[in-house]
Amino acid sequence: MQTATRKYIDCREFPSDSKCSLTISGTESEVLKAATEHAVTSHGHSPGPQLEKALQASLRNEKQ
Repeated sequence: MQTATRKYIDCREFPSDSKCSLTISGTESEVLKAATEHAVTSHGHSPGPQLEKALQASLRNEKQ
């Protein structure tokens, strides 16, 4: 049985005044949903396709 590659996104890779250190990991769809919500509520980004594209491009594969 092959499992899906887990993805992660790490706020430390993006400079910000808040010095956020949150890392979100899981399936690609889980991470994108949580990261979008976090970017909007914690960092003041506007939701929409542009944000989702930027977050998708920032996803990394978790090392297994």
